[in-house]
Amino acid sequence: MVDDRDHGYGPVTPRQVFKRLLIVVAAVVALLAAAALWLILDARRTPDGTPIYVALGSSYAAGAGLGPRQPGSPILCQRSDNGYPPRLALQLRLPFVDMTCSGSVTKHVLVGGQYFQNAQIRTLTTQTRLVTLTVGGNDVGFVRDLYLLSARNSDTWFGWAVRKLWVGPPQMANRDFPKLAVTLQSLIREIRRRSPQVRIVVATYPAVLPPSGTCPQLGLLVADADIMRKVQDELAALTGRIAKQEGATVVDMTAIGANHSACSSAPWTRGRRPINEAPFHPNIVGAKATEEAILSAID
Repeated sequence: MVDDRDHGYGPVTPRQVFKRLLIVVAAVVALLAAAALWLILDARRTPDGTPIYVALGSSYAAGAGLGPRQPGSPILCQRSDNGYPPRLALQLRLPFVDMTCSGSVTKHVLVGGQYFQNAQIRTLTTQTRLVTLTVGGNDVGFVRDLYLLSARNSDTWFGWAVRKLWVGPPQMANRDFPKLAVTLQSLIREIRRRSPQVRIVVATYPAVLPPSGTCPQLGLLVADADIMRKVQDELAALTGRIAKQEGATVVDMTAIGANHSACSSAPWTRGRRPINEAPFHPNIVGAKATEEAILSAID
């Protein structure tokens, strides 16, 4: 029989229970606050390197899923030394600052706000001579919808939840392409204002979807693939159009990699698997192909 006593010091009163509960809650809050403070300080750390070449953009540039985290980089950015920017910097032998961050939208590059970070462009100076930029997919929900659509077609518990709770991908007219065009234009202009002698190279996203149809690697129905192919192609077209208007060099990896989708025998991008290696993102071959295409464009 359990005695309702506190280690021999008498009965445990409701007041004592409440006090102990408060102590536990306070400890949890303190731990969460410490973790949040660490993330803020980690995100706002001054990046290493001399900004002669500065890489900007989202996970397709950051190299998400391509290996260990780049030393000293914010943990949430999933920045890898196997992404195309570090490889490009080595080839060009340029002092380099990598500001890319997984999950970023164009506004984050321009004004900040992602994971407590300041703007990615904050490192640009009048000394900067090269900027690479790969961004825009998160603005229009590209990878998000690929992932949710593939999950919806799966037999997992997450697939069940998606089928129950998600209404499906937005129509093209309801995606933020017009807003992306305006923000991308502002971003390129601000890069030039900060670095008047810079060469800006805008690389589009390597193709995930093939020119037509679908495949098991994607986990998409034909109708799903048709929807997302329109998003993929419009993203590349809009990005290229705005970049050209603003005098940037365009490296259209969507077109260059059209025969190297996740469905091909020599893919540059992953399909829905492996889950722990950033599905629907460039693989190591795709990162190298992007590096080589940029080198060719600026040679």
